[in-house]
Amino acid sequence: MFNTTLKPLLLSAALLATSLASQAQSTTNNLHDSWNALLNKHVVAINHNHSTEVDYAAIKREHAQLKTYLASLSAVTQNEFDAWEKPKQLAFLINAYNAWTVELILTKYPDIKSIKDLGSFFSSPWSKEFVPLLGKTRSLDDIEHGLIRGSGKYNDPRIHFAVNCASIGCPALRGEAFTATELESQLQQQTVRFLSDTTRNFAQENTLNISSIFKWYGDDFEKGFRGADTLQQFLLQYSDALKLVPAQQKALKNNDMKVKFLDYNWDLNARQ
Repeated sequence: MFNTTLKPLLLSAALLATSLASQAQSTTNNLHDSWNALLNKHVVAINHNHSTEVDYAAIKREHAQLKTYLASLSAVTQNEFDAWEKPKQLAFLINAYNAWTVELILTKYPDIKSIKDLGSFFSSPWSKEFVPLLGKTRSLDDIEHGLIRGSGKYNDPRIHFAVNCASIGCPALRGEAFTATELESQLQQQTVRFLSDTTRNFAQENTLNISSIFKWYGDDFEKGFRGADTLQQFLLQYSDALKLVPAQQKALKNNDMKVKFLDYNWDLNARQ
């Protein structure tokens, strides 16, 4: 016969387990809240919302908050990360890349005009190993090209419109943190936002002028994302954003449209 005196103990244990699970989930959900708050306050939309400027001076005044956020990212173990669903992992990595890029800028701000000023003849700023993440000290290149692109796990070329290189030519730093639940819509919005910017992507008669991002990372747009095996097929998915008329869509589909890659502006995306 079941011992009725155990019921209160079992109930208490069950409630405690539920509470701890809820707290753990809440902690995970709130991981990016402080980063989100900084972005909300200090990233300003410009250029009809196609681009953003970053108030690095204001973030520097709240550097302690950024440092606390970076420490919380560093506290996530590889085992914890591996247990997450892919959207949660990818949101984490994009936020980490963007936040540590801001941190890198702050090491010399306001005495820099470009992130490239933080590199040298022999080493780029992206190869600096200064990011403690998932049990190793990593570079920004390691996060983007190793953990995000190189893993083969995510296969989503839209990440190129989400990670931010602190430059005017780069897709906008989003004014909010990426999250697992909103990741799909956020990536889609960032892609449309960038491609519809006629200062960086535009069709002119039979020539499609597009960002050099598509030259540097062309292979990523040819790996079958939503059936796109070529860059042209990927871009055709965003014909409306690119404002392609039917004749241009047909030419692009038939590979009869000239593609020209535009110069990239490496000036700092700082709020003036």
